[in-house]
Amino acid sequence: MKLKVCLSLCLLSLTTPVMADDTHGQTSLVNQAQTAQQQEQQHNRQREAGFQETEQTLRETAARLQKTKAGLQKEIDSLTAQFSKNESVLAKQEEKLRLETGSLGEIFGVVRQNAKSLKSDLSHSITQIDRQAYTPVVDDIVAAKSLPSLKQLNGLWQSMNEQIRASGEVAQVKIPYINAAGVKQTEPAARLGAFGVVTEQGYMNWDHNKQVAIPYLKQPDDGPTLNSIAPLLAGQTQPMIVDPSKGTLLTQLANAPTLLDRLKAGGIVGNIILGLLAIGLIIGLFRGISLATIKRKIKVQLKTPEQPGNNPLGRVLSVYDKEKHRSVEALELRLLEVVVDEQSHLEKGLSMLKLLAALAPMLGLLGTVTGMIETFQVITQFGNGDPKVMAGGISMALVTTVLGLVAAMPMLLAHNILSSQAESIRVILEKQGIGLVAAQAEQDQNDDLEQAA
Repeated sequence: MKLKVCLSLCLLSLTTPVMADDTHGQTSLVNQAQTAQQQEQQHNRQREAGFQETEQTLRETAARLQKTKAGLQKEIDSLTAQFSKNESVLAKQEEKLRLETGSLGEIFGVVRQNAKSLKSDLSHSITQIDRQAYTPVVDDIVAAKSLPSLKQLNGLWQSMNEQIRASGEVAQVKIPYINAAGVKQTEPAARLGAFGVVTEQGYMNWDHNKQVAIPYLKQPDDGPTLNSIAPLLAGQTQPMIVDPSKGTLLTQLANAPTLLDRLKAGGIVGNIILGLLAIGLIIGLFRGISLATIKRKIKVQLKTPEQPGNNPLGRVLSVYDKEKHRSVEALELRLLEVVVDEQSHLEKGLSMLKLLAALAPMLGLLGTVTGMIETFQVITQFGNGDPKVMAGGISMALVTTVLGLVAAMPMLLAHNILSSQAESIRVILEKQGIGLVAAQAEQDQNDDLEQAA
């Protein structure tokens, strides 16, 4: 311990001169430190004052918000209580309304249902041209959420009565019309009840969305026009064609295929059948005229057998005149030869006609099979969901069958008629030939008897 004290004194004595030299510097540093400390303390006091001011402001804001929160909570409690009270009152009022209305609610449902149905009919009816004065009343009933008023109920039945009257009258009206050039103009027309509109061009298709009339693509045969129904407009009665479907049948009329369209559906096979039919009819017509002419000439020849003409019977008589000096057997053979030749001329073309009549149904069957093959190919590729895809093959299958039968029947009938005529002529020739041979045989027998006597 003493040793430590001694060492400390020695060190102090050694450092004393140095510290004496730095005393002035230390004093300066202490002053600076004190000045900095005072500045820092002042700055801290300013910051503390600011913090205290901010804290006071925040406390005031918090107090104000708490007060506002309490006011809002009180208002919420008040509104909640009022809502509950209103709910209770509303439930009581609804129950009271239900009890007081009673069957009126059902009546309201029926009224609205009928009003909706009537509105749908009015929106698609041609009576909107001139006879829909109560449409706004019907719209109000449909859109209403409460019981209809007496005025609305009166308007509903008046609208129904108006449509009943309009459906049974023929009225002359003016309609907006779009012509073939696409120009809109006003056209005089006649409204036929609720069934259609007629102008000079015939029936018009009334577009209820655009409120214009458009002509149908195809008019019915003997369809009415504005001039043809003038007696109806004058109050008279007159029969005429009316579309009871209110335009549906007239629209479908344009889609009805014509005879040319049906023939085109037969395809190549159908054209071949028509060609065979034309050839058969030409053959039948030519042979029919020829046989009729021959038959007429034979009738004339029968009246003058002594003057053979240019006809089958005349040629038979000519052969008889040339060969009557021969024996009966030879004469019979010569006359038989002439009759056979004439028969071949009479039946010329009939075998071809019979062949065509047999060939037409077979071609029809060929077209049917071809059309069914095409239909099955379409089904394989596209399925059977869309009938329009298969319509081509089915049309060909059906049309060719019909064409084959239609072609065969007149050719068979013509073949039968012409064969009967040829057979009747052949019978006349054979009968006349047999008669000539018999007369020659009797004459020869008489000559032999005279010679024997």
